[in-house]
Amino acid sequence: MPLVSFDLFGTLVTATTPDDPAVAVARELRDRGVAVPGDWGDAYRTPHLETPENAEVPLPAHVAAALRSRSVRMSDSVIRRAVVAAFDPDVRRRAGVEDALDAARSHGPVGLCSNCSVPELVSRTLVRADLRDAFDAVVTSAACGFRKPHPRPFETVAAELGGDASALVHVGDDPQADGGVEHLDGIFVDVCQTPLSALHDRLDGGTGLCR
Repeated sequence: MPLVSFDLFGTLVTATTPDDPAVAVARELRDRGVAVPGDWGDAYRTPHLETPENAEVPLPAHVAAALRSRSVRMSDSVIRRAVVAAFDPDVRRRAGVEDALDAARSHGPVGLCSNCSVPELVSRTLVRADLRDAFDAVVTSAACGFRKPHPRPFETVAAELGGDASALVHVGDDPQADGGVEHLDGIFVDVCQTPLSALHDRLDGGTGLCR
């Protein structure tokens, strides 16, 4: 029996994001009394922390480092609140979500595996999409330290579901990121090719689970 996990954004839900994240974060910082530097756009878009490939830098840590690079220091709690507020989304479920979850549950526990560097964004999105209790395991890149396609997120969600990543069927919308499960001998199901409403047939072998 396969273990099934889902990507979140673009797969199960659509969620609004700021047209210009740097501007959105700057606005929230100013609202909290932070002196945002005049070249904030350049500071925001410049990496300031050395990390391994595909390592996830939580956005508040990046914002704090960007401010420090311009000699601006502020408490971590203020920065975190500003970042969370800047990415407060309107959320809508995609068609076929309930059918897909029912299909996955028929095979056992179900996981969520999401690339997300913004604190609280995944949990807030799940609440707003009425999916808070839909998963037996929730893994985010910020929590596990690496972004898909790095093996760590897939290995983590598989372990929390009680198995190995080679038994994982991961449903997502990004062949480069979500498709990383294939490097662990797992299976990637692309919702751009297999709609959520058709996942039951795919899992039950109606159209085959092809590597």
